[in-house]
Amino acid sequence: MTQTMPEIDFAPDWDQPIRYIQRTHDWYDVLGYGNPYRYAHYIDVPFAPLAKPLARSRVALLTTAAPYQPGKGEQTVRSPYNAAAKFYKPYVGDSAADHDLRVSHVAVDRLHAVDDVNAWFPLAALRRAAAAGRIGAVAPRFVGVPTNRSQRHTLESDCVEVLAYLREDAVDCAVLVPNCPVCHQTMSLTARHLEANGIATVIMGAAKDIVEHVGVPRFLFSDFPLGNAAGRPNEPEACDSTLELALKVLESAVAPRTTVQNPLRWAGPAEWRLDYLNAARLSPDEIARRRAENDQIKAVAQGVRDATIR
Repeated sequence: MTQTMPEIDFAPDWDQPIRYIQRTHDWYDVLGYGNPYRYAHYIDVPFAPLAKPLARSRVALLTTAAPYQPGKGEQTVRSPYNAAAKFYKPYVGDSAADHDLRVSHVAVDRLHAVDDVNAWFPLAALRRAAAAGRIGAVAPRFVGVPTNRSQRHTLESDCVEVLAYLREDAVDCAVLVPNCPVCHQTMSLTARHLEANGIATVIMGAAKDIVEHVGVPRFLFSDFPLGNAAGRPNEPEACDSTLELALKVLESAVAPRTTVQNPLRWAGPAEWRLDYLNAARLSPDEIARRRAENDQIKAVAQGVRDATIR
């Protein structure tokens, strides 16, 4: 007698976290660039326990988002990549004020993005946590961290400057929110530096493979399109629950390399994972157009960097 097994309702194979390291390597290879980018990778990971309960802690917010700059072109989340809006030095902003921060200057998922600052900059959620007594206070300043492809510059310059800001503000711990693939590396390197200097951190990110490849103490992973690591857009409850989960990771982790996955799923179709930097979905003409566009982006970004660093 032949036995037949009932069909098992498995999810499709692609319905899993994107491997951004491989995806970005494949993308730039198709565009014709050699020498694939080497993401930072460590075995040992520093770990700073919380110095005091969160209800008595001053918490800083770190972001790779950029202040809106009038006169520098379109800067909506779905506008073309805008290298003119980039920044290359850490900056600070008043945590008591509202801010128009954008992510047009980094490689977020533009196809599935929605213009809601709370999805990538959870200052409002952090304020609500402070008002509810969940944390002692929001640090008086948030810090913008630039996305430099140069790991050496990030480690030797940007991380040092960020640490100085947090020490000036007597910060106890920090929440770091990256956006693009290289942003995730930048924030991972920053978290490592802060932890090595006694400041506990948690990263709220959407590129799991990059953060874990670098090696960080605490990581809340949200399986959302890049640019939405702080929660689903236009859903304050989702942003609050995502921040709360990050705070729980911050206070409960007992060792480095602690990763917790946000149980929330993206509200849109799961096929979003197949679109980001996927050359298989583009025609040869479109790939050629993207190559020319990328060359122009690099030239503009270099000009902004040269004007900033010199």
